[in-house]
Amino acid sequence: MPYRKLGRNTGHRGALLRNIVTSFLQNERIETTEARAKELKSIAEKMITLGKRGDLAARRQVLSYLLDENVVRKLFDTIAPKYADRQGGYTRIIKTGYRRGDAASMVIIELV
Repeated sequence: MPYRKLGRNTGHRGALLRNIVTSFLQNERIETTEARAKELKSIAEKMITLGKRGDLAARRQVLSYLLDENVVRKLFDTIAPKYADRQGGYTRIIKTGYRRGDAASMVIIELV
């Protein structure tokens, strides 16, 4: 699925992405590194597209990926209807500078 390894093995990378997507949809805005944000963007947009579909199969697909049922409910009830007339491009990445400890490029990713 992802094309960036993010310095982790397959299982850890998958868990990281599931956690970060769940947190992003819960808070609608998070600060993370640029590489993680680019991976998060593609997955989150797919989740929102499934939310726009709104049928039972789409809900089950989202439930199999996200970790919290309340986030799935929020996605289908509040987030997806906001983007009903929009054909993609649900997220925005804003660069904020570099992290002090390791000089990693930091960004804020948020829903548009």
